[in-house]
Parts: sequence; structure tokens; C-alpha cells
Amino acid sequence: MSLQTTSEAVQDAPKRGRIVAIDILRGIALIAMASYHFTWDLENFGYTTPGLTAFGWWKLYARCIASTFLFLVGVSLFLAHGRQIRWPGFWKRFAMVAAAAIAISAITYIATPDGFIFFGILHEIALASLLGLAFLRLPALLTAIAAAAVIAAPYYLRSEFFDHPALWWVGLSATNPRSNDYVPLFPWFGAVLAGIAAVKLASASGFLARLGTWMPGGWSKPLTFIGRHSLAFYLIHQPVLFGSVWLLSQVMPAAPQDKDAGFLKACQASCEQQDTAFCSSYCGCMLDTLKAEGSLDKLYGNDQSSIWKSHLADLAGTCTAETQSKMEGGQQ
Repeated sequence: MSLQTTSEAVQDAPKRGRIVAIDILRGIALIAMASYHFTWDLENFGYTTPGLTAFGWWKLYARCIASTFLFLVGVSLFLAHGRQIRWPGFWKRFAMVAAAAIAISAITYIATPDGFIFFGILHEIALASLLGLAFLRLPALLTAIAAAAVIAAPYYLRSEFFDHPALWWVGLSATNPRSNDYVPLFPWFGAVLAGIAAVKLASASGFLARLGTWMPGGWSKPLTFIGRHSLAFYLIHQPVLFGSVWLLSQVMPAAPQDKDAGFLKACQASCEQQDTAFCSSYCGCMLDTLKAEGSLDKLYGNDQSSIWKSHLADLAGTCTAETQSKMEGGQQ
């Protein structure tokens, strides 16, 4: 049996009610996101090893969560507007997400100015939802090709041209900027396009219609509830978790950690854009220099003065040059 065209497939999409399975998947993704954020909170207050969530399994876990969530954004966009774009509903949802994104940027700028969220997952959802409308009526294969191109773009199109802060949202700068939640257009819009392509194929094959008839048991109600109120859950869960860990730290503070090991872990986490050999040498240089100056405690004191920030930038430049020189010398 041949696949239907996109327009024919849209007509076969469920016309009434929500697809419970998608709400459940979204709920699972949100709970997974909360578990990652909770671990980040524990790390932030010193209950785990420094840099834990930035390496290995935890780093992969975070990327899988974000990819799944954005994939479902693409699925939902097609289900809501694939037959016809319902502009009033679209703009209402867009405004809610955009307003929440702006609020998070403002709050994190006040709370953590060195790593504030200038383009996180909510910013990405807002922009991707707008851009995704252009792909709703395109063939699934063409949408899938576009998804692959967007995902691959950072591997081939990075340029210092995009290093200006006004262009960080694109995701093609030579070095990723510092942020507690950085989800730029490239490559993450690719996950949204992949969701649009997948749901088109599911609709054309009749799988989507069959999925719409599935009615799970009572076990699914909590997940369904969370999935249907995803924005509210996202905005509420981290303040609750962060506040809970903060309260714990007031009653049962974490044991003091080795500052040298903590610095190296944190430094290597922020150096993830470079290769491992570079980061190891560079971070070692920074640690040795700060210890020689006796200014490691000042670094942990989170000094926000312009003089200290300028000094750190100078140290980073010196250590970068020394590390590159060593690596180039070792390759000769």
C-alpha cells in the first residue's frame, strides 16, 4: 500500500480529543528533566562531585531529554495546525511561551549573571514553533532532510562571525557561550523538524489514527496531567526543587570539597567545546596560576567586580595561548 500525500494524511489525523500517548511521553520527558535539574541542584550546593551533570552519562541524559521534548514539540505543532493553522490559538500559545522565556532570562540574569539563560529551551520552543509552520505542508522526506541538515550544521558551519553576543542564539559560534541552559537554533531545531517528519509518516501510514484509539489505565493519569500542563510544570518544578535543596543545605550542609578538584571539574565542564587534551592542559594552567596568586578563594567567593572579571579574562587568554603553543609544539 502506497503512502498518502501530506494533505491526505492530515485528513486522517484524529479529529477529536487528544492523543493520550503523546501526553504520556511528554510527561515522562518532563519528569526526566526534573530529575536532571534536581541532580544539578544537588551539585550546585556541593552534595555531588563538581561538574557531575556536565560529563559522561549525565551529559548524554540531558541531551536525550531535550531532544525528546523538542521532538514532541514538532509532533504537537503538526497535530494542532497540520490541517489548518489556527492563528488565534497559535499566537496565544506562542505569547505564553515567549513571555515565560523572557521571564526566565530576567530572573536568571539577576540570580546568576555569569551563566544566565539568554536562549534556553523555552526560547528555542518559541522560535522553533514559529519557523516550524513553514514545514507543516512539506513532504515528510523533505522535512527529514532539513532536520538532518540543521542537526549537522554546527559540525560544518561554525564561524567566528557568529561569536557576537547578538548571534549566539544561532548556535554556530566558534565557541559556545556560557549559560546554564543553552539550546540554540542549530542543532536543536532539527529535533523539532524530526518530530514533524515523524508524525507526518505516522499519519500517512495510519499509525497515528490507531494510536489515538489507545486508552491506558489509571496509572497514566499523573503523566497525562503533567503532559497537558507542560509549561506550568516547567516553570514551577525548578524553583521548588532548588528551594528544597537550599533548605536542606541550611539544615544539613554538604561536606567541604577539595577546591583543586572542584575547580578542575568545573573548568573542564565549561571547556566542553574544545578537545579533552586541550581542556586538561588549559584548566591545569588556570589552577596553577590562581594558586600561585593566592586568588583561588577569591574565585570561589564569586567576585563580580569588573577588575576581577578583566583579570580572569587575561589569565584565560594567557593560558589559552600557552596551551595552544604546547599542543602545536607537541605535534611537530
